[in-house]
Amino acid sequence: MSLLAMKDQNDLFKSIPALEWERLLPHIETSVLLLGKVLYEPNMKMSHVYFPSTAIVSLLYALENGSSAEIAVVGREGLVGISIFMGGESTSSRAVVQSAGLGYKIKSSIILKEFNNAGPLMHLLLRYTQALITQMTQTAVCNRHHTLDQQFCRWLLLSLDRLPSNELIMTQELIANMLGVRREGVSEAALKVQKAGLIKYARGHISILDRAGLEHRTCECYQVVKSEYDRLLPNKLAV
Repeated sequence: MSLLAMKDQNDLFKSIPALEWERLLPHIETSVLLLGKVLYEPNMKMSHVYFPSTAIVSLLYALENGSSAEIAVVGREGLVGISIFMGGESTSSRAVVQSAGLGYKIKSSIILKEFNNAGPLMHLLLRYTQALITQMTQTAVCNRHHTLDQQFCRWLLLSLDRLPSNELIMTQELIANMLGVRREGVSEAALKVQKAGLIKYARGHISILDRAGLEHRTCECYQVVKSEYDRLLPNKLAV
């Protein structure tokens, strides 16, 4: 893959200024992100920061009884590992590959060194962090105040925004774990959305038939998150 093509694989990569990009380039490693791969566990010091390309990573919070719920989703728009440059080095959540694909990784020490230069890359990473916090906050509000049907549509749309196609491979059990609900609830929500002609769902394959219909059916939480990402991280960000 050419250097230009690599930069096009992740939206943050696209926004890194030329000087910083030249310094980072020798340290970028390709990473195959298999379904279910754990990138970090709670309180684990992270060795690398990951920049997904065609993969999607879920940030999850697990309870003592083993149940969990998704607090954010990361794809080609961002990175996994903000605690490295936010000063904590670890976090109470875990990161798990939700949809298999490719990505890139850079050693945490390299990212931290660039961040501490207090240059354009630092401002870019802070803007991304603000957008990610918005997603986490809105997810908490959505899980408390909106129906499972609406949450399911929001989750589908956020995942679609981070995939190169209109298809997801995802079992009901995995979706239930992401949303923190029972599998039967996901089955009921998926059936409603399918009967409305918005998706086709069979054997873990979800095909989106009517994206506009999904956006109309979901709550305002999806648009709040999308608008904040667009505001803070436009495609060709001037840094």
